[in-house]
Amino acid sequence: MAKYNVHVQLIGHDGNAFAVLGRVRRALLDEGVDRAIIDDFTTEATSGDYDNLLRTVARWVEVE
Repeated sequence: MAKYNVHVQLIGHDGNAFAVLGRVRRALLDEGVDRAIIDDFTTEATSGDYDNLLRTVARWVEVE
């Protein structure tokens, strides 16, 4: 997995896990990332607890 040069603004937004996941998925889609890759991200991000979600997000995209 390579980190994508996709910037996602999380600070100042809803920190709910579903909201975070949705913002990142939307940003990846908007940047033209293949849906199969986004599905891989989703699987990894939802495979654990909230901390796992945040670590996964930080590995995949640029968080602001």
